[in-house]
Amino acid sequence: MTTEGLSEQDLAVLAVERDGWPGPGAKERAIRERLGITPTRYYQLLNALLDDPRALEHDPVTINRLRRLRDERRERR
Repeated sequence: MTTEGLSEQDLAVLAVERDGWPGPGAKERAIRERLGITPTRYYQLLNALLDDPRALEHDPVTINRLRRLRDERRERR
């Protein structure tokens, strides 16, 4: 665990999400190569982080952007 209470894997997920991705497939490939997990597992972890106050404290810009996107998708359903 880090001093913020987030695991190394949590921090790595947030780092991947901060990066820009040039095209389809690049992000999924990076998830597999950098984190060693499937994209499905990645998104499960990421969704849990969106509701974690420690993640918000660590990276408010990324978390707030993703929360906004999630809320917009929910409203369209």
